[in-house]
Amino acid sequence: MATAEKYLRPDVIRQVARLDLRAKFIVEGFLSGLHASPFHGFSVEFSEHRKYTPGDDLKDMDWKVFAKTDKYYLKKFQAETNLTGYLLIDLSASMNYTYRGELTKFDYCICLAAALGYLMIHQQDPVGLIAFDTEIRASLPPKSRRSHLAAILGVLAGLKPSGPTDIAKCLHRVAATARAKGIVMLFSDLLAEPEPVLEGLYHLAHRGHDVIVFHVLDEAEAHFPFDGTIEFEDVESPERLTVDAKGIKPDYLEALAEFRGKYAEECARANIDFVPVDTGVSFDKALLEYLIRRQRQG
Repeated sequence: MATAEKYLRPDVIRQVARLDLRAKFIVEGFLSGLHASPFHGFSVEFSEHRKYTPGDDLKDMDWKVFAKTDKYYLKKFQAETNLTGYLLIDLSASMNYTYRGELTKFDYCICLAAALGYLMIHQQDPVGLIAFDTEIRASLPPKSRRSHLAAILGVLAGLKPSGPTDIAKCLHRVAATARAKGIVMLFSDLLAEPEPVLEGLYHLAHRGHDVIVFHVLDEAEAHFPFDGTIEFEDVESPERLTVDAKGIKPDYLEALAEFRGKYAEECARANIDFVPVDTGVSFDKALLEYLIRRQRQG
């Protein structure tokens, strides 16, 4: 039985911690590209001082200034607002697929979401969860407490991908109900008609959200390693299809490239990040590659 600890096991924590150790890179390259707030806990420049007033947070007290002037001043940072993150996890049956019996697409998405949630919560940015198929099956409001990531993973550990999905419906609902503008991170294999999904993504972007789409496929779906005559079964319907794997492989890979190319092109037009990944690449490597690319583009 899956547990939250599965996703917080020591090797995963070490992988996430390696990201966190790149503090300067993360602050300047990724999270600061999403909102203007500098992050407490790092050596960042502040804009000015202001006098202390009762009720102010003492952690922002500049004790060096006090030692020199005998007066209480706070470091006033460039911005004091936090970015709200929303983790959107697809629960469709197809997300439970794995070719080699290791991480399913759902497991892989949880690892990606855990890493990003960890980074944001570490910077005191609130993060919420929405897990969905044709309806929203579980949700947690955005919070920034360290314990909140464990709560998110605990909810996900109790869920099992099953049945069909309606990605577009969920996206429109989030766009209509999310109170705070923030960063919406979608984790899905996107096995649905692209046009309605893209409309949902446009809706989120139009509402002022930064949107990142992690398109997660199993390594077999991405590279088609099959040979001989093989029967495929649709996990969300009773349909079966028998094909000559070698003969169909070029057409399949061409169709996949066209599918991802359409998303990449349409998302770029709406200033949405489209991140194609597959389970053959470790999640921390995939995430680092994305962060580095975003840094260069920013």
